[in-house]
Amino acid sequence: MSAEKRVVEAIDVDTPSVARMYDWLLGGTDNYLADRDACRKLLEIAPSTQALARINRAFLRRVVRHLAAECGIRQFIDHGSGLPTQDNVHEIAQSIDRASRVVYVDLDPIVLAHGRVVLQENEDTAVIRADMRHTDTIFAHPQVERLIRLDEPVAALFVSVLHCIPDKDDPAALIRRVAARLPSGSYMVICQLVSDDAAVRDAVTDFMAHTTPEWGRVRAPDEVRAYFDGMDIVDPGLVEVSLWRPDSQLAPRQRTKEWQEWGGVARVR
Repeated sequence: MSAEKRVVEAIDVDTPSVARMYDWLLGGTDNYLADRDACRKLLEIAPSTQALARINRAFLRRVVRHLAAECGIRQFIDHGSGLPTQDNVHEIAQSIDRASRVVYVDLDPIVLAHGRVVLQENEDTAVIRADMRHTDTIFAHPQVERLIRLDEPVAALFVSVLHCIPDKDDPAALIRRVAARLPSGSYMVICQLVSDDAAVRDAVTDFMAHTTPEWGRVRAPDEVRAYFDGMDIVDPGLVEVSLWRPDSQLAPRQRTKEWQEWGGVARVR
């Protein structure tokens, strides 16, 4: 049996996937009934979820553009990348410099299947199926070794994914492991779902924990701040992500505070 066929057969369409739920929230079509039903129920708990997903995607676009155009970064590892959509990391980075190299990392088999189709003619970009918690496995992967040169600065992205990691797996330790692999002058991009409202944190966490196996916890901002320990946070600091270097005063803003995507960018010393 071919590897591609095994990937297709591994797709569980009856259990919601965070990657496919995010795809639906962004208006994509690479999702199934279970994903759509889960999103509708989540919207009942937290009505701002769809707007939040779109704001987060805009943050990703701005961050990559800034790192490529202003900081000269030409290598990106996108952990928990999700399904290909518009304005992917490689499209933005390669619009600045065609030689930019990007590795997408995701565990969902449909991400691997779709990503390989989208990227089959782009030799400077790859998608690998791996658990983002397994740093050694990722950095030893042949595609990472082919594309990422660890004597040059790298941007490691953890955009809206660390809430998928439970406390027992210690997301802060994951960030430290990845930062330790990167050369000085690299960048870490981190944001995750947070709320100051304990009731919202508990309600969403409980719902998602019973909906998909890919879930950790909605956290408080101070917990996310700890992810950046030992790194130099760049302006404008850690913020609700619609406030991170907005393109204009007319750019979409987070309108509610039930929960937020919160984080920023830091330089690795």
